[in-house]
Amino acid sequence: MIESILVANRGEIALRIIWACRDLGIRPVAVYSEADRDSLHVSFADEAVCIGPGPVTESYLNIASVIAAAEAMKVDAIHPGYGLLSENAHFAEVAETCGLTFIGPSPEHIRRMGDKAEAKKLMLEAGLPMMPGSPGPITSIAEAEEVAASIGYPVLLKAAAGGGGKGMRVVLRSDEITKAFQTASREAEANFGNGEIYMEKYLARPRHIEVQLLGDKHGNLIHLGERECSVQRKYQKLIEETPTAGLTQEQREAIWADAVRGASHLDYYSAGTMEFLVDGDGKHYFMEMNTRIQVEHPITEEVTLVDLVKEQILVAGGAPMRFTQDEIGFRGHAIECRINAEDPETLAPAPGQITAFNIPKGPGVRVDTAAHEQTFVSPFYDSMIAKVVVHGRDREEAIARMRRSLDLMVIEGIRTNIPLLRKVLEHPGFIAGDYDTHLMDEILPNADLRG
Repeated sequence: MIESILVANRGEIALRIIWACRDLGIRPVAVYSEADRDSLHVSFADEAVCIGPGPVTESYLNIASVIAAAEAMKVDAIHPGYGLLSENAHFAEVAETCGLTFIGPSPEHIRRMGDKAEAKKLMLEAGLPMMPGSPGPITSIAEAEEVAASIGYPVLLKAAAGGGGKGMRVVLRSDEITKAFQTASREAEANFGNGEIYMEKYLARPRHIEVQLLGDKHGNLIHLGERECSVQRKYQKLIEETPTAGLTQEQREAIWADAVRGASHLDYYSAGTMEFLVDGDGKHYFMEMNTRIQVEHPITEEVTLVDLVKEQILVAGGAPMRFTQDEIGFRGHAIECRINAEDPETLAPAPGQITAFNIPKGPGVRVDTAAHEQTFVSPFYDSMIAKVVVHGRDREEAIARMRRSLDLMVIEGIRTNIPLLRKVLEHPGFIAGDYDTHLMDEILPNADLRG
């Protein structure tokens, strides 16, 4: 049984894990950088350990420092949250070697699904529908030109070991392939230590749909519905909702079934998401699998009443799943908006001192944040400072509650993307539920959103 957990993350997700620990009677221990010394996750943990200077490479990404903190504080387990070390197979292996329970899937799951080319191969074996593309990493510009010619432009270059839009380039014409391949490879090497790139057909106007999965170590695996993640810029999500407005029930159930089929093929356990692209005809294609809790997990919690972080902890400790697929119900509609410290027009990060901070309240409103009116938003970390989550009886009520919430949210001292989020909520395509990953091209037509 897990009695103490080192929370190997920061910000709102660190707080979220701490709340789950409190519910379960588990001792939460925080780690922090020198820049985060006064952060809320440090204050609310039972104990906290400084693991280095502000830059993530010297603190939150320093495996030796994180493991040393876990051993010094005599914890039983480590929860990596999302981002940072959450999909680092070596970190999971080191934790287990040191006798710590890693709250997530096995290192092998992380490694195999983190390699996008390997993941594609495995899901092809499982029978999931695939986008036409290279069977493995592209090793040269000449090969890139050959594969692109065979599947037809436009094509998408993607980092084999990456995610979050890093090492990703859309190539519209043959004369762009050389520069795009070189740039994507360099970016992949810089961000993931692996410059391998693979290629697939680029869908002009797809929807990005992900399915929430949860499995235990006893062979039980279920889905908790899908999430619409198509409101993005530079492959970074801004708004997510569930259920997806643009799918028929038949299409929705087909995606659920393929997600479960793919994860079952791996004997997967813990929380994870199977990601798909859906074309204009409603046909879906496997894209990737994320082997961690997602930023947008709260909207699934709102419609299912399942605490995903608690369940992660319980199954990591060896407990069987507490419910079956038939016991999972879906009620109403939920939407999440990510509040980022950034210029709403240029999209450039806008760190600085928050001087006033007021979160919205009222029926159906939840705000996950570690910010307050004395927070300094550091340039060292991701620009997201809060997640506003709303739940309504239907999509119309959820949209109304999100508009009201954004109008009531006060953040002074820094610039945020709240004006941009308001524009999205007023867009006719979003209101109708008829939109895709290019919605932001219409809202910000002069911005470079391809990455």
